[in-house]
Amino acid sequence: MTTFAPDIVAAILHHMNDDHRDDNLLIARAFVDPAAEASTMVGLDGDGGTWDVTLAGGEVSRASVAWPSGPISERPEVRREIVALYDAACAVLGLDPRPHA
Repeated sequence: MTTFAPDIVAAILHHMNDDHRDDNLLIARAFVDPAAEASTMVGLDGDGGTWDVTLAGGEVSRASVAWPSGPISERPEVRREIVALYDAACAVLGLDPRPHA
Protein backbone atom coordinates (compact mmCIF):
# COMPACT_ATOMS: atom_id res chain seq x y z
CA MET A 1 0.00 0.00 0.00
CA THR A 2 1.28 3.44 -0.94
CA THR A 3 1.31 6.18 1.65
CA PHE A 4 1.63 9.85 0.81
CA ALA A 5 3.69 12.42 2.69
CA PRO A 6 1.85 13.95 5.67
CA ASP A 7 1.89 17.44 4.12
CA ILE A 8 0.24 16.12 0.95
CA VAL A 9 -2.43 14.28 2.93
CA ALA A 10 -3.06 17.35 5.09
CA ALA A 11 -3.47 19.57 2.01
CA ILE A 12 -5.92 17.15 0.38
CA LEU A 13 -7.93 16.74 3.59
CA HIS A 14 -8.05 20.51 4.06
CA HIS A 15 -9.29 20.98 0.49
CA MET A 16 -11.89 18.21 0.71
CA ASN A 17 -13.24 19.31 4.10
CA ASP A 18 -13.27 23.03 3.33
CA ASP A 19 -14.26 23.10 -0.35
CA HIS A 20 -16.04 19.78 -0.91
CA ARG A 21 -18.08 19.02 2.22
CA ASP A 22 -21.12 18.20 0.09
CA ASP A 23 -19.03 15.78 -1.99
CA ASN A 24 -17.88 14.03 1.19
CA LEU A 25 -21.51 13.56 2.19
CA LEU A 26 -22.48 12.22 -1.25
CA ILE A 27 -19.63 9.69 -1.09
CA ALA A 28 -20.73 8.62 2.40
CA ARG A 29 -24.38 8.27 1.38
CA ALA A 30 -23.51 6.28 -1.73
CA PHE A 31 -20.87 3.94 -0.29
CA VAL A 32 -21.31 3.85 3.50
CA ASP A 33 -24.90 4.60 4.61
CA PRO A 34 -27.69 6.31 2.66
CA ALA A 35 -28.86 7.95 5.91
CA ALA A 36 -25.51 9.65 6.60
CA GLU A 37 -25.99 13.16 7.95
CA ALA A 38 -22.40 14.41 7.69
CA SER A 39 -19.02 13.20 6.50
CA THR A 40 -15.45 14.36 7.00
CA MET A 41 -12.50 12.99 5.06
CA VAL A 42 -9.90 11.94 7.64
CA GLY A 43 -7.31 10.06 5.63
CA LEU A 44 -6.18 8.55 2.36
CA ASP A 45 -3.57 6.24 0.97
CA GLY A 46 -2.92 4.38 -2.24
CA ASP A 47 -5.89 2.08 -1.66
CA GLY A 48 -8.61 4.67 -1.01
CA GLY A 49 -10.01 7.39 1.19
CA THR A 50 -11.24 7.28 4.77
CA TRP A 51 -14.17 9.24 6.14
CA ASP A 52 -15.76 9.76 9.53
CA VAL A 53 -19.47 9.45 8.79
CA THR A 54 -22.08 10.84 11.17
CA LEU A 55 -25.21 8.71 11.25
CA ALA A 56 -28.67 9.46 12.64
CA GLY A 57 -28.52 10.03 16.38
CA GLY A 58 -24.98 11.41 16.18
CA GLU A 59 -23.13 8.07 16.00
CA VAL A 60 -19.85 8.44 14.07
CA SER A 61 -18.53 5.54 12.04
CA ARG A 62 -15.16 5.43 10.27
CA ALA A 63 -15.29 3.97 6.77
CA SER A 64 -12.81 3.40 3.97
CA VAL A 65 -13.81 3.55 0.33
CA ALA A 66 -11.54 2.10 -2.35
CA TRP A 67 -10.45 4.19 -5.32
CA PRO A 68 -12.60 3.36 -8.35
CA SER A 69 -9.63 2.54 -10.62
CA GLY A 70 -7.82 0.46 -8.01
CA PRO A 71 -4.67 1.23 -6.03
CA ILE A 72 -2.67 4.34 -6.89
CA SER A 73 0.89 5.40 -6.15
CA GLU A 74 1.35 8.97 -7.43
CA ARG A 75 0.05 12.25 -6.01
CA PRO A 76 -1.60 13.40 -9.31
CA GLU A 77 -3.73 10.25 -9.29
CA VAL A 78 -5.47 11.31 -6.07
CA ARG A 79 -7.52 14.07 -7.72
CA ARG A 80 -8.49 11.77 -10.58
CA GLU A 81 -9.71 9.14 -8.14
CA ILE A 82 -11.60 11.54 -5.89
CA VAL A 83 -13.36 12.97 -8.95
CA ALA A 84 -14.18 9.43 -10.14
CA LEU A 85 -15.46 8.56 -6.67
CA TYR A 86 -17.68 11.66 -6.67
CA ASP A 87 -19.01 10.78 -10.14
CA ALA A 88 -19.69 7.19 -9.04
CA ALA A 89 -21.48 8.44 -5.92
CA CYS A 90 -23.69 10.67 -8.06
CA ALA A 91 -24.51 7.69 -10.29
CA VAL A 92 -25.43 5.51 -7.29
CA LEU A 93 -27.64 8.27 -5.87
CA GLY A 94 -29.22 9.15 -9.22
CA LEU A 95 -27.79 12.68 -9.29
CA ASP A 96 -26.20 14.62 -12.14
CA PRO A 97 -22.55 15.36 -11.34
CA ARG A 98 -21.36 18.92 -11.79
CA PRO A 99 -18.80 19.56 -14.56
CA HIS A 100 -15.15 19.24 -13.58
CA ALA A 101 -12.63 21.95 -14.37
